[in-house]
This record gives sequence, structure tokens and C-alpha cells, in this order.
Amino acid sequence: MSTEHLADPHDDHHAGEVHFPEGTRRDYVTGFVLSVILTVIPFGLVMSGGFASAQATAFAVLGCAVIQMVVHMIFFLHMNPRAEGGWTLMSLAFTLIMLTIAVVGTIWVMYHMDANMMPGMMPPPGVDATMP
Repeated sequence: MSTEHLADPHDDHHAGEVHFPEGTRRDYVTGFVLSVILTVIPFGLVMSGGFASAQATAFAVLGCAVIQMVVHMIFFLHMNPRAEGGWTLMSLAFTLIMLTIAVVGTIWVMYHMDANMMPGMMPPPGVDATMP
């Protein structure tokens, strides 16, 4: 029985060397710059008063947030169809579907609970409930 030490294949780090897992330094810098830009745009919109409509400002901020999530997934999480045989992308799709079902279902249930619970507490149609 041999007791010789087998080297760990993952133990190949060299002293003082920075290891970037799958991306290059250029990928990380590009992702960082895009993230900063996508943070500054909504901040500037909100601080300057935004568009004439608050709804348009909210959509612009949400649009920048979605784009920033995609930038993070591509440049920092290295998610693409080739990564791990496509399993990371499939798990992301599954997560988004489950999240959508949870959010939409929660809003639907809360709306119907509000509309259908305790009907005696609601004022009759056409009556102003704010007047004493």
C-alpha cells in the first residue's frame, strides 16, 4: 500500500498571481463601467426631476435596472448558453418563471381578498366614505 501524497489538481495557484475564473480583466472592467453608467443614469433622472410624467421616469429607472441585471449576469456571473452545458441559463429561466408566478399570484390573491373580504365593511357604491 503506497502512502505517497497525491497533489490536488485544484492546488495550482502561484504566489502573487491574480486568478480570474472565466473572464478577462477587460470583461470585468467593461462590466464595471457599464454598471456605473447604468447606476448614474437613473440617479441623474431622479435627482433632476426626471421626465414630465412620474410613470415615464419609473419605467426608465426600471429599464436601467433590468439592463444592469443582464450586464451583471454576462460580465460577472459569466452566464451564457455555453456555460456548464446551458444549465445555468436554464436554472435562471426556471427561477424567473417561479418568481413571476409568485409575484403575480400574490398580487392576484391580495386583490381578490381585498375585493371580496368583509363586504359589510365597504361603503355602498356611490357613497363617499371620507365624509363623516
